[in-house]
Amino acid sequence: MLHLVEHPLIGHKLTLMRCADTSTDSFRRLLQEISQALAYEVTRDLPVDSIPIRTPLAEMNAPTIRGKKLCLISILRAGNGMLEGMLAFLPAARIGHIGLYRDPETLQAIEYYFKVPVDIADRLVIVVDPMLATGHSAIAAVDRLKAAGARNLKFVCLLAAPEGVAAFTEAHPDVAITSAALDECLNEHGYIMPGLGDAGDRMFGTK
Repeated sequence: MLHLVEHPLIGHKLTLMRCADTSTDSFRRLLQEISQALAYEVTRDLPVDSIPIRTPLAEMNAPTIRGKKLCLISILRAGNGMLEGMLAFLPAARIGHIGLYRDPETLQAIEYYFKVPVDIADRLVIVVDPMLATGHSAIAAVDRLKAAGARNLKFVCLLAAPEGVAAFTEAHPDVAITSAALDECLNEHGYIMPGLGDAGDRMFGTK
């Protein structure tokens, strides 16, 4: 299931990110700002309990998040840009990393690093990566997380392509996708069109 976060501020900031002449520091800042808004949306349905507290003026029952806190999983390396923004909104979250790179010939994801909290089965796991293009990296990441015991997962991205959404949904129909935009298609190299280029390169200034 795909949930598009349609908001004028997010749309405006995403437009600035798409511009080819946006500087590296502005690109990083905008990615973090949008990620904070996406963190708000993806946690909208968290279960809560009511607990008794005392304010400076009175006693009351107030909501608190039920169970263990969240776990954020960054798909390296571009996912780290979203991770920083989400942590500003969710500072108590545990963090994990999955290192994947895309084979330029087959476009398949190849894993080179995996480190996640040991109690991942007891937490809501939010996987972050700016782009859902072919879907191969996202599918491989969720495959690995499920094998490690994760049972409650969501995927958050900045941009998605219809091909990636279809592939991911077929592979993991139980994992909801939250995205700031759904673009037109993939080009022959597997890049999202019109997209914003390579998110990692633009974020780190490596190209």
